[in-house]
Amino acid sequence: MTPDTARTRYRAILKGNHCINAGSVFDPLSARIAQDVGFEAMMLAGSVASLAVLGAPDIILLTLSEFAGLARRICRAVPDVPLMCDADHGYGNALNVMRTVEELENAGVAGLTIEDTDLPRGYGKPPASLLSVAEGLGKIRAAVKGRSDPSLSVLARTSALNIVGLDEALERLRAYQDTGVDGMFFTGAKKKAEVEALAKIAHVPILLGGAGPELADKEFLSAHGVRVALLGHQSFLSSIAAIYKTLHAQKNGGALAELADNALMNNLTRDAEYKNLGKDFLGGE
Repeated sequence: MTPDTARTRYRAILKGNHCINAGSVFDPLSARIAQDVGFEAMMLAGSVASLAVLGAPDIILLTLSEFAGLARRICRAVPDVPLMCDADHGYGNALNVMRTVEELENAGVAGLTIEDTDLPRGYGKPPASLLSVAEGLGKIRAAVKGRSDPSLSVLARTSALNIVGLDEALERLRAYQDTGVDGMFFTGAKKKAEVEALAKIAHVPILLGGAGPELADKEFLSAHGVRVALLGHQSFLSSIAAIYKTLHAQKNGGALAELADNALMNNLTRDAEYKNLGKDFLGGE
């Protein structure tokens, strides 16, 4: 498989008629699990990458090279399931955004989002604020310009719904969707009425992250142009909880967390494939 295969599959999702959920992954093994259980696409979030690589909160301490390296390792392990990435603010200004697109394209991702949140937080600034529409447009246009493979999906992302409100989200949708992007990603949608308002003026696919329980209706989402809805990052949180419980039990006594058996680990690590390669090239049985 090549990156083109995954990118073609991801574009088919965006151009399709149904909303899918993307599995949140954070390393090669979690990506293999997402593949084995049948997810049609995977998501690497900036917040999860910061936790996995640095053990730090989501405050833009992670560097582009660290993020791209993690994405590359995931794509190497699972090249045929599309990986979409949250590339945050593109690690700087519009020119940095172009570099971000270049690096993530070379890493093998199928799609990436660039957002208009004012990141990293500036001195004296509120915890969350938006760039001006003009600066946001500059970043999105730079992202589209920065790709060399036209099959790579570039998505504009805005937090306008949860930072300002629906009217601002609609303004940014009108501005961003005509830049050549392949979709619009909205965080913080809670109500069906918000999605209905977005769908009325959207002529690109819609993606949702952090949606409220009212938006768990995939038939409704499909009918209103939503093609990907994220489920959150419970897979990473559950993994950390299991590691903590296991180490706590080993140190202090108590029941161990449920362990992956050898058959599961052998499958996820593709043990049989490596054994066959060993027979072919290292000799012996």
